[in-house]
Amino acid sequence: MYYTIKDATYWYEIHGDGVPLVMLHGFTGSTATWKQFINKQEENLQIITVDLPGHGKTDVSSPRSMEDCCEDLKELLDHLQLDKFHLLGYSMGGRTALSFAMMYPGQVKSLILESASPGLVTLEEQDLRVEKDEKLARRIETEGLDAFVEFWEGIPLFASQKLLPTSLQQVIRAERLAQSEQGLSDSLRSMGTGKQPSWWNDLHRLNIPVLLLAGAYDDKFIQINRSMNTRLPNSTLEIIEQSGHAIHVEQSEIFGRIVTGFILTT
Repeated sequence: MYYTIKDATYWYEIHGDGVPLVMLHGFTGSTATWKQFINKQEENLQIITVDLPGHGKTDVSSPRSMEDCCEDLKELLDHLQLDKFHLLGYSMGGRTALSFAMMYPGQVKSLILESASPGLVTLEEQDLRVEKDEKLARRIETEGLDAFVEFWEGIPLFASQKLLPTSLQQVIRAERLAQSEQGLSDSLRSMGTGKQPSWWNDLHRLNIPVLLLAGAYDDKFIQINRSMNTRLPNSTLEIIEQSGHAIHVEQSEIFGRIVTGFILTT
């Protein structure tokens, strides 16, 4: 279904009937990211998925900053009369979910962050990341989507995905290839890690229950999430064995069991 907010038309889906859970995908993803989870958990949960700016079927005329995106999400979720809900985000979607919870803590019953971060600590780190993302955006624009996806699949962050069955790898590739060059470029420039607010010094203010998930092969995000876990007042960290960055894909059964168990007991 579509919902128009200013100059943007957001695509969202609602599956199941039960405790509401909003799920936000990662960079190069879409609502299709959550298909396996939805198929197994829609009997227990009402699952709301959204295509973020620059991705999937969402059409955004002007690029959205992280704060702009969260304002749009609030309007969409208010439209759906979701006064209180559980919120889950993966990677870029995790940064978005955390930003939403920091901006609108009263609407979030619990927060689940899969392979996510609160942004970067110093201005120098932020500037370097903005420069890096600008190079990626230009790469997409000059070399095209096919070449970018080939490159993106080969970065160390996704090395463990090469262990997945070929059929599943093809599903992931198809989702990435379904994006647009302009959308991905705009997303990098407007909602990249260097552009978003840094929440490191504000994590102590977030009193809601938070579940942090990191894959055992994902050393960088294990360290980030361990640091987050020491700063959040009400958090639990789970490190998932035999998984890299995309736990919901690489260990879908375990992911579903942990997430649903956390939600139904929170």
